[in-house]
Amino acid sequence: MPNLVRRRELLTFGAAAGLTAIAAPAWAQRLDIWEPRRAVLHNLHTGEAFNEVYYANGSYLPDALAEANRVMRDWRTGDQTFIDPALFDALHSIQLKLETTQPFQVVSGYRSPKTNAMLRSRSKGVAEHSQHTVGKAVDIVVPGVDLANLRDAALDLGAGGVGYYPVSNFVHVDTGRVRQWRGA
Repeated sequence: MPNLVRRRELLTFGAAAGLTAIAAPAWAQRLDIWEPRRAVLHNLHTGEAFNEVYYANGSYLPDALAEANRVMRDWRTGDQTFIDPALFDALHSIQLKLETTQPFQVVSGYRSPKTNAMLRSRSKGVAEHSQHTVGKAVDIVVPGVDLANLRDAALDLGAGGVGYYPVSNFVHVDTGRVRQWRGA
């Protein structure tokens, strides 16, 4: 039975990745479809890392996406969801723009509705319908990269929402509608 669940999970990830590729936003269509794309992530809360090619030969790789989704899971509850592959594309593009091989330090990836409600009860800066709860957002920092430069690289991409949190020391990147804000 565990193999059946794993296979079903991979098929679901693969189908969703395929649909995402078809509906890729304009900024993502500028990426070379034949060039491999790598995500380099380090989850600050779990210590887990992901450093793999998740896209090659014109296709998203379901096994790699499944592992990246695991690393981006809600560290408080262990819940995970399908992370929008366009978010990994955005991170890939930001990394190229910054000309760094340093990993994205993941402050917050997926957030379960339960975790989001808890954080919202503690802070007015947490959106009720956060992109984190639908697998379309990540809060990051990159070692050796000035936070303002990270923000500017994300803004230049025009991929979605960009939140700049200089006091909390992270940049929020999402694949929702294009917008920007400054937080604490």
